[in-house]
Amino acid sequence: MISLTLGILSIVIPFIGLILGIIGVVLSRIATKEIAKRNENGKGLAIFGLICNVIGIIIQAFAVFSIIAFYSLTIVS
Repeated sequence: MISLTLGILSIVIPFIGLILGIIGVVLSRIATKEIAKRNENGKGLAIFGLICNVIGIIIQAFAVFSIIAFYSLTIVS
């Protein structure tokens, strides 16, 4: 559940979402392993959290690289 929350926040919150996404990926991998080991419910939430975190990381990385490219290509005289 925490990984899903971090995944949604990583999509919504600019710049900090990159860090939240990385933390969420780690937590969702840990949750997936624990669910498989203990044979519990919630595998779908863990996988959906992982998907949201990866999407959030991609969006935030693209935003950061876009800002870096914009400022490196614009020349101020």
